[in-house]
Amino acid sequence: MTISLTNEAAQHVSRQLSSRGKGEGIRIAVKTSGCSGLAYVLEFVDQAEPEDTAFESDGVKVFVDPKSLVYLDGTVVDFAKEGLNEGLNFATPTWQVSVVVARASRSDCGRDGGRSGARLFFVV
Repeated sequence: MTISLTNEAAQHVSRQLSSRGKGEGIRIAVKTSGCSGLAYVLEFVDQAEPEDTAFESDGVKVFVDPKSLVYLDGTVVDFAKEGLNEGLNFATPTWQVSVVVARASRSDCGRDGGRSGARLFFVV
């Protein structure tokens, strides 16, 4: 099982972690969304969970929970910038998704079990 970041994606995540001032890496998860789909969740990780599986690409750690790993196995995360838009592209063996990166939001602070950071939801 593996999840990897391209060099460009790793550099982008490193810059985000550096500007944030803390964090071990990022967590990529898959959760149910609405009545008919799944959503990726992308967030900063300040402390890994004991059940997380950790991957490292170009010095950036990516953490994945056991339930999400079956959906994310083989995923390659890339970073692309086109005009004013920039984002992460997630390519998996079964689907491909592009995400436009948004600024970090703290509006859900306190409702996530003490974890703080940016969250990015999108439906596959």
